[in-house]
This record gives sequence, C-alpha cells and structure tokens, in this order.
Amino acid sequence: MSITQAELGRRLREAREACGMTQAQVGRHLGLSRPTVAQMELGNRAISGLELSRLAYLFGKDIREFVAEETPQREDALMALFRLHPDLASQDDVQDALRQCMAFGHEISNLERVIGVDRTTSTLAAYVQSKPKTKWEAVQQGERIALEERRRLGLGNTPLPNVAELLESQGVRTAQVTLPEEISGLTLIDLGTGLFVVANREHHLLRRRFSFAHEYCHLLVDRDQRGLVSRANDRDEFLEVRANAFAASFLMPMDAVRAFIQSLGKGQPSRMEAEVFDETGAVRARARSAPGSQDIQLYDVVQMAHHFGVSRAAACYRLRSARLITQQKLDVLLEQDRAGRGREIEKLLGLPEPDHAARRNAFRRRFLGLALEAFRRGEISYAKLVEVAAMVDVDQGELAQAIDALDLEDDGSEPLVPGVL
Repeated sequence: MSITQAELGRRLREAREACGMTQAQVGRHLGLSRPTVAQMELGNRAISGLELSRLAYLFGKDIREFVAEETPQREDALMALFRLHPDLASQDDVQDALRQCMAFGHEISNLERVIGVDRTTSTLAAYVQSKPKTKWEAVQQGERIALEERRRLGLGNTPLPNVAELLESQGVRTAQVTLPEEISGLTLIDLGTGLFVVANREHHLLRRRFSFAHEYCHLLVDRDQRGLVSRANDRDEFLEVRANAFAASFLMPMDAVRAFIQSLGKGQPSRMEAEVFDETGAVRARARSAPGSQDIQLYDVVQMAHHFGVSRAAACYRLRSARLITQQKLDVLLEQDRAGRGREIEKLLGLPEPDHAARRNAFRRRFLGLALEAFRRGEISYAKLVEVAAMVDVDQGELAQAIDALDLEDDGSEPLVPGVL
C-alpha cells in the first residue's frame, strides 16, 4: 500500500524543518516558488520522481524514507549535525558537502545491500569516558585510549597500515569528499548509512591519514554524538583535543618514537647514571654523551615521519611531546621544513613522495566497483549506474567504454523512481 500525497507532504515538511531550512530556500534549490513548495507540503500538489530525488538529497535522506509505508521516528545524522552545530545551516558550502556525504553513505548502503555485503556486524570497540574538563585531561584520555586500542588490535608499537582500511575492516564505511578547507573530516552515525567517516580529499595524503585517525577516536568514544564535524576553528574544544591526542598517539606511540630515535643513536640524556646492587652494596656507573651527539636534526625528523607515515610537522610536535626536543628546537625544525628543506632531504635519502592521486581515488574505485557488480547482476538499471558514476565524476562516455570492455550488457531498463535502486 503506497502512502498518500498528504503523508508524503507531511514527511517532507518535517525533514525540511529538521534541517533548519525555509520553504523559500527549498524552492531556490528546486527552481520552484515558495508557494509551490508550500502546496507540496500540504499534499495539494503532486511531486515527480525527480523532485523527490532532489528533495531527498537536499535533506540528506534516503528516498525510501519518504515513500515507505512506515518511516522510523529517529533523528538522522544530518539533523544531529545541524542541531549540534546550528551555525552550519548558514554555510551553503558546508551544507552541500554534508549532503554529498549523506548521499554517498546512502548509495553505498544500498549497493552493498543489493549485492549481499553484510555490514550489520561491527567489530569496533566502544570506550566509555567522561567528558574531559580540561585540555590536559583530554590529552591524557586520548593517549590512554590510543594505547588501549592498539593493544586490542594487537598492533604493538609497529607503524600503522592504511588507517581507512583499518576502519573498513571493522565495519566502518570511509570516503574522501571535497570539503571546505577548514574542515578536515567528519563522522556520521546513522541508521541508514551505519558508521561513516569522511576525510577532506583536497588535503594532503598524510593529513588525511591523520584525519581518519582523528575521526576513529570520535567513533570509539563519541558515538552518542551521532554526527561530528572536525573544524580548525574548534581545535581548542576538549573533544577535538582528545581526538587529536588520540591520533598522534595512535599513529606514533611514545615508546615507539623513543625507540626509533634511539635507533638513530639519539634520544639519550646528556648525563646518565646507574647503580648496580649486589645485596651488600652498590656500584655506581656514570657516562656522558658527546657534546651535540644527541641533537636531533631535520634529517632525523624526515626519517621518523616516513617510518610512521605522518607529516614532518606532526613528527616534530610528537618529538616535543616526548621531550626529545625543546620548544626552541621545534620552532627551528618547523621553519626549516617550511623553507622546503624537508622535501630536499627526502629526495637526498631516496624516500618516495606519497602517491596522493592513488589514495584519493581509492573510494572512487570501491564505489564504482560495487555499482558495476550490482549492474552485472541486474540489481540496478543502466540509468542508475550512470547516476552513481556521475557522483564520482565519471561521465557516461567513460562508463560506456568500461561496460563494453567488460562485456556487460545494458538491458535498457530505467529505474522506477530516479535515485532508487
């Protein structure tokens, strides 16, 4: 039994209000007048499939939620974000990015569902923590959780593999989406999308790696938030401080940092002293490091950054946290790196520059792979495949060539409602 036009209008009105949008704003997005939108919400005007698809995207919802006989009474991730961050409602570029993320999440969920990929079981842990009252407490919590999570995963002090793949292995969907520069990533927890973490695809590969680790902390500790946006302007907020401390410790455990620096012949105090006790007395031994021998240089930082898969700046700050360099030395190293000397040393040492494009396109490959498999099985139409491909900037010509090369047949059928598999 299909829902009535009046019920559909009511659901649209509730979704619009939950997103903090006016009828006039919706009308501008659809190219309609405000009175026309009002008539749609009152159930006095029929809504085409294309309009419904665009409305679902606008409100960050799966189109099925509008046409199902029963709709769940819940707050979705996008609504939670707008409630927690009301200032986002006035930022069109941020709203557009969030809608794109929700659309990706819904499409991935639908594609996985039709080809039988089970995401219902997540192995992700949950750590119950009180909200930190100070920045110091936030740092301590973040570092402690990072060590515990490494222990749970059996990682020890070894450098981490691909963080996005680590999240995927635990049932978390990941993506890279173009976001405003000040947003490094976001976490969405939604019944329709599951656990979904996004990093800013315009940021450097190593910054994206740090962002995925940052959002990992939000999933482990802040799952009750439903939706979190990580913005540069919020870096002093305690939850963000905790997530940043987690990311640094998760990527670069303190013991591992000290051990690596010691493997370079550094990291020892200038004066060392020990006592050997034999039950009757003690023998004292002393030693001094050669002057300047423990002074960490930029080439040490470059090697450490490459070892742990982090930026040179992140490595510098971690060395400072480990008290292996002074604040003055930190400033010198950062200035040298800003002057381009870090990259020069990388070339001198033969260290490869990260392949940014390959990592940036990882999500596109996985997303399109799911869509091609669904099309091959006849679960989605060619028109739907074209729509999905367009979401990752693949035009119909490229898609047609790929289908021809793979010998996949186009049955010419069309989806009953645009945006529905």
